[in-house]
Amino acid sequence: MTVFRFHITPLTRRRLAQFQANRRGWWSLWLFLLLFGLSLGAEFIANDRPLLIYHQGGFYAPVFKDYAETDFGGDFPSDANYRDPHLAGLINEKGWMLWPPVRFRYDTVNYDLPVPAPAPPSADNWLGTDDQGRDVLARLIYGLRLSVLFGLLLTVTSSIIGVAAGAVQGYFGGRVDLFFQRFLEVWGGLPQLFILIIVSSVVAPGFWTLLLILMLFSWTSLVGVVRAEFLRARNFDYVRAARALGMTDGRIMFKHVLPNAMVATLTFLPFILSGSIVALTALDFLGLGLPPGSASLGDLLRQGKDNLQAPWLGISGFILTALMLSLLVFVGEAVRDAFDPRKNAG
Repeated sequence: MTVFRFHITPLTRRRLAQFQANRRGWWSLWLFLLLFGLSLGAEFIANDRPLLIYHQGGFYAPVFKDYAETDFGGDFPSDANYRDPHLAGLINEKGWMLWPPVRFRYDTVNYDLPVPAPAPPSADNWLGTDDQGRDVLARLIYGLRLSVLFGLLLTVTSSIIGVAAGAVQGYFGGRVDLFFQRFLEVWGGLPQLFILIIVSSVVAPGFWTLLLILMLFSWTSLVGVVRAEFLRARNFDYVRAARALGMTDGRIMFKHVLPNAMVATLTFLPFILSGSIVALTALDFLGLGLPPGSASLGDLLRQGKDNLQAPWLGISGFILTALMLSLLVFVGEAVRDAFDPRKNAG
C-alpha cells in the first residue's frame, strides 16, 4: 500500500503562519470563499423550479431535469411552469413541493407585482425587482458567480501568458529583451475601449469573446515583475552551474528560476483578480459587456443609475461589489505580508 505524504518546508510554514497572523486577510479569505461557494450552488438557492417534488408516490427533481405539465396531471405537453397556480394546485393536491429560499432565477420575471417595476423590497422579492420585474437578490447571486468565474479565468490565462513572456524576456535579455520592450510599448498604447466598441459592433459580445479581448490586453501586467526577477537571477551561481552541467535553458527557466520569480507574482494575483472583476463590471455598466439579460453586477449598477427612484438597485449592487473587491484587497495584503521576509508571524 502506497502512502502519499506531503512535506511542507519550514519556509512554507513560516509563510502560512504569517498569512494567518494577518487576521483581516485570513477572515477575508474565508468570507470570500463562503460567498463564492454559495454562489456556485445558485440553482439551489434562487430558482423558479422546486428542488424536489413528491407526486402520486414518485419523486421528481425539476432542478436537474425538465418535466412536462402532463407528468403532473396538466393539459399541455410543454415544460411545466411551477409558478402557475393551476399546476401548483395539481401537484399539492397529490403531493408536495420543496422550494429553494428564493423562488426566482436571475431571468425570472415576476408578473404578480403590486406596483410597476422596479418594485420595492417585499416578502416575495426580498431586495425588490429591477426595471424588468426580475428579482434583485437572484441576480446578485448569479452575478457574483459569473463575475468571479470570469475574473478567475481571465487571471489564470493572462498570468500564464504574462509569466511565460516575462521569463523569456528576462532570461535571454539582449535583443530579445529589447524587441519585447518595444512591442510592449506599442501594445500597451492601443486603445482598449475603442477596440471593444469596434468588436461589439461586428460580433455580439459574449462571455468568451470578452474573455479573449480582455486577455489580449491584461497579460502585460505581470511581464515587468517576472522580467525583473529573471534579469536578476540569470547570472546567479546556481544558474551558471546548471548551464555548465548542460541543462537546457527551458529547464533552468522553469525549474530553478521560475520558483523564485513566482514569489513576486503570487502577491499580485488577488489584485489582478479584483481588476478583472472590475473590468467586466465596468463594461457591463457601459453596455459593452455581456448580452442583455445576463446576470451582471454592472447591469444592476446601470439600472440603479437610470432609476434613481429605486435606490435598492444601486445600493444592492454597490454593497456586493464593494464587499467582494474589499475582501480581495485584504487577501492580497495578507499574501504580500506572507511573502515579505521582513515580517515576523510572532
